[in-house]
Amino acid sequence: MRRLVLVGGGHANIEVLRQFGMAPVAGCEVMLLSAPPHTAYSGMLPGLIAGHYAWQEAHIDLRPLAERAGARYSFVRAVGLDLERCIVRCADGAEVAYDWLGLDIGSTPNTAPIEHADAIGLPVRPVERLLAGVDGLLGEAAQKNLHVVVIGGGAGGIELCLALHHRLRLDAVERAARFTVVTLSEQILPGYPNGARARLQRILDERGVGMRTRTKVVSAQSDGIVLDSGEQVHADRVVWATGPAAAAWPSASGLRCDADGFVLVDRHLRSISHPHVFAAGDMATVADHPHPKSGVYAVRHGAVLAQNLRRALRGDRLLRFEPQKRALQLISTGDRCAVAAWDRWSLEGSTVWRWKDWIDRRFMARYR
Repeated sequence: MRRLVLVGGGHANIEVLRQFGMAPVAGCEVMLLSAPPHTAYSGMLPGLIAGHYAWQEAHIDLRPLAERAGARYSFVRAVGLDLERCIVRCADGAEVAYDWLGLDIGSTPNTAPIEHADAIGLPVRPVERLLAGVDGLLGEAAQKNLHVVVIGGGAGGIELCLALHHRLRLDAVERAARFTVVTLSEQILPGYPNGARARLQRILDERGVGMRTRTKVVSAQSDGIVLDSGEQVHADRVVWATGPAAAAWPSASGLRCDADGFVLVDRHLRSISHPHVFAAGDMATVADHPHPKSGVYAVRHGAVLAQNLRRALRGDRLLRFEPQKRALQLISTGDRCAVAAWDRWSLEGSTVWRWKDWIDRRFMARYR
């Protein structure tokens, strides 16, 4: 009996569970290691924070998904690998042996260059910490006027800023919350088409969101942030929505990683240094064809990862992952509206939000 161990409940690994549940592999034991037991769907997270979705609508329960796949589920967090012995080391001291390994643990905000950021402020990952922090923020906003500073001008930071702005307007109507986005880039949404960027910049301006571009944060403190110029910016709450950072243990375990610590994989999503290990989602970098780390690509990894783990178990030839040249981006704007971006084309409004809502609900229905 061969054992496939899935580490993490990311968007790619849940697709592995779904496909193995529909068509199990004979002679294969599947095991899932993941804490917590629920996965938040990134596409619906801004809507959850804005108040448009209930918690259950935006989360996937891994336990029944694993059960349908015939997989053993262990509520535990992986902290390392013994690649010579084919062992996953867990936070509770347990060791789990594997024949094949599928890693999908996501990423965290890259705040390492910012002093005290790990102790002060609210990171967008892990999600359970973010949501607990949002609850605390809502309670605080009911008592006083707040200044919330969001560090990061990418799509995730802009969506989160607008979702919080909308939620505070609903839940703290007697208070005036102020928002500022701080980003190191020259403008928001680097890499996005000019039309979509202009639409979102206009929306931010209309809602009174302040903007600090080409601004480097070097330190966090209890009452705000410190910039490289020495200027101190007051903030009642700092939200970290910076670019992604990798967990330290895959590299420390001996897996070959890129300069930022993300696991290097080939076009089959297989580790280039250890062929019995596969990795997908934000934690992986395709060595000869890197692409943005986002939920769009993590979802697309899932189908290839599921097929290749099945093929590896059978000794069959693996499939190649071909990242799409263009990806449709749907960015919610807090209210029940959104901006769509495709190549140089963009569109905004409530119809786009309904389109996005339909896509997101259809995705979630696959894992119910």
